[in-house]
Amino acid sequence: MSKFRHGNAARDAHIMTLRIMIGVLVLTLLVAMGGWYQARQDLTIHNPPDLRSGSTRAWWKVPPSTVYSFGLYIWQQINHWPKDGQADYKANLERYSAYLTPSCRHQLNANYERRIGRHELSDRVRTLSEIPGHGYQPSDVTVLDRDHWVVALTAQINEYVHGMSVRNLAIQYYLQIERADVDPESNPFGLQLDCFARPAQRLSLTDQTDSFDTHSASPAEAGLEDDQ
Repeated sequence: MSKFRHGNAARDAHIMTLRIMIGVLVLTLLVAMGGWYQARQDLTIHNPPDLRSGSTRAWWKVPPSTVYSFGLYIWQQINHWPKDGQADYKANLERYSAYLTPSCRHQLNANYERRIGRHELSDRVRTLSEIPGHGYQPSDVTVLDRDHWVVALTAQINEYVHGMSVRNLAIQYYLQIERADVDPESNPFGLQLDCFARPAQRLSLTDQTDSFDTHSASPAEAGLEDDQ
C-alpha cells in the first residue's frame, strides 16, 4: 500500500507542478497580448532624400536634412500672409499650433498682439522664401543632442501694403527645433519649432552672385526686433 500511496502522491505533485506552469504561461501570454494591443500602430521613419547607396539607421534618429526641411516649411507657412496680415498671421498661428512649442506659441502670439497695437498688420502681404543657391548645407543644422537642433535658415522676406513694397531683405534665422513625438494625428513630423536660438540677422548682398557680406547688421540695426 505504501508504494501506491507514494505513487499517487508523486502523481498529484506532478499534476500540481504542471498546473502551476500552465498558469504562469497563461499569465505571460495575457501580458504579451496586452503589450501587443497597446503597441503603436504607426511608426515614423525619417529617411534622407538620397537613398541610392542604401541607408541603415536607428528609427529614433532624425537626419539633419529632415530637421532643416521641417524648420523651413513651418516658418515659411507662418510667415505667408497672402491677403491681410491681421487675419492671415493669426490664422497661421492657430493652424500650425501643433508644430509650435507652448513657449513659442506664447512668443508669437505676443508678437502678433504687439503688431496689432502698432497697426502694422492691416492690409499687409508677406512672403518668406528660401534664397536660390542658399539651400540646405550640413553646416546649417547644429545638433545639440538627440532631441534638439538649431537650424540656420537664410531667407528672403517681401512685404507689401496696398500693393506697394515696404520691405525686401535677406535675413538669417536661427530656429530652435526639438523632438515632440506626442501627437502624430496633428503633428506627423514628431518635431516642433521652439522659436529662436538667437536673434535673427539681416544680410546684405555683396555682388551679382548673391554671396552675402559676412559683416551682417545686428538685429537692432536692421530693425528686426519683431522677427526674433
